[in-house]
Amino acid sequence: MAAPSLPPHLLERADPYSELLDKTRALAQEQRAARDAWFAQLGLESKEEILFELEILLKASACFSNPRNHPGPPRRAPVVAVDFRQATLLYRDGLQRGLALTRQLLGKRDRKLVFHRYLETVLPEDNLRTRLAREGGGQEDPEASLVALRQALFSNGEVVDGVVRSPRVPFRLFYALLGTMQREVSHNTFFNPLTALEFRPEFDRIRSSQVLDLIRSVPGDSAHRLVALTFLALFRMLRYLRLLTRISTDVGARRRRAAGRAYLVLSVLRSDARALSDYLRQWSGSLLADSFERDLMLAPASMLREQARQFRVSGHRLLGIKSALEGIAGSLRLEIRRVFQHDLPGPGAMPSEPELRAALVQANANLRPALRNAILFLGKALGVSLEEDGVFDDKAALRETSERLRRDVWMFAQIVRAFASKAQYSPAEDRWAPVYNFQYVREFLSYFRAMGYPLLRSTDYPRFDAFIRAMARLEDTDLVDPQRLEEAIDECVAFHSFLMQLFDDISKRGVLAEVPFDRHAAASTLKLYISDRG
Repeated sequence: MAAPSLPPHLLERADPYSELLDKTRALAQEQRAARDAWFAQLGLESKEEILFELEILLKASACFSNPRNHPGPPRRAPVVAVDFRQATLLYRDGLQRGLALTRQLLGKRDRKLVFHRYLETVLPEDNLRTRLAREGGGQEDPEASLVALRQALFSNGEVVDGVVRSPRVPFRLFYALLGTMQREVSHNTFFNPLTALEFRPEFDRIRSSQVLDLIRSVPGDSAHRLVALTFLALFRMLRYLRLLTRISTDVGARRRRAAGRAYLVLSVLRSDARALSDYLRQWSGSLLADSFERDLMLAPASMLREQARQFRVSGHRLLGIKSALEGIAGSLRLEIRRVFQHDLPGPGAMPSEPELRAALVQANANLRPALRNAILFLGKALGVSLEEDGVFDDKAALRETSERLRRDVWMFAQIVRAFASKAQYSPAEDRWAPVYNFQYVREFLSYFRAMGYPLLRSTDYPRFDAFIRAMARLEDTDLVDPQRLEEAIDECVAFHSFLMQLFDDISKRGVLAEVPFDRHAAASTLKLYISDRG
């Protein structure tokens, strides 16, 4: 897989945060200015929320067409054997919501457009009808682009209405329907949010001065850009969850339309999470290494001895950033997969109103603290302890993140104890067996990268380096040396003691004084994590 391409002008700028925010969408400078002016003069209440939801529903024309972005248990049947009629109904209802939002943004001009469309259908002469259609098809400004978008949404909706009258919708037809709308969006000048990991200043500007100062303090273009990209993407996903919360309160008389909105937003959330996870996992190491190599090669040979210590410090910091970003990638992938496969019903289930509301609430309750803790962990990995009340915009953030941290500490303590017991009581003759008989070592390391590394870096485990070294020595050999195994067991026993003490300390925090620990729920969640990684 190739690295997601960023525009060339993003590669060597002094402020990657601003460049990512303003220019990941391919708009010329005058087009950006025109869109900013149009948005500023909009006299619509809650215009930011309206435009944000519209663009997410437009992006879903690409994301929802991919069944990998649908919630629900993994499908056993091949995609060509699945009936996508219910998914098409959900898409139709989300499409109708997009059309309603477009009409809100158009305001008075929408009424003129309705009359315009009426004339197109009643004019008897083809040349007059064609000229009228051409007059309404330009995209010289944002409002004209909205007109074109409204026409596309209306026409696509008419086609979808016809398709859902069929008793069955195969995947190829479902994909073609959404692909038609996707092409319309991709050709729209001012409202084309299809690029993966793209951001807009109207929605994505980070308001926390703590986070902004932290981003700007990261040295080196590549490290700066990777950190800015990660923070922006995590905050964007938190915004998706806020939108899902609003949608869940709309469930009622218009349940189907709310369900369509929810499933389309969920598909975008899963697509963005996968894009961020894949990008960090595959490219953070090479991009940071290239940045370090470039800085090293630019140093004069005569100064290398004097700057050697500085380069060592810089290299160690970049290694820490790489490990932090890869830890976030693994943790995010695990959390998203668990929530989508276990907490949310698939499109074919067509949940009832209470089921849909409960599923959205549960998904929010599981994902929001995970995303917030990822933000706090990245700050800690960069040397800054971010404060919840200075980063997030609600008072429940401290209790929520503390409760999730306590659960994760308990869960990983059980994993560490299980590994130590397995290794300690392996028969002596098996300790010289080929390493494939010690698959549990590799499994434990994968758990550590996804759960343990963020946990331990954020809590300053004093024997962190010794623990990593012991596990790396155990994995690096073709045969498991009993001495190395004993060293790993000793480190795991110490690690488990630290985790259990940390669990008690977190439980004593004031925000958790009235919140008992649900051991049964934590054990059930741990089983899901283990089965998901199996």
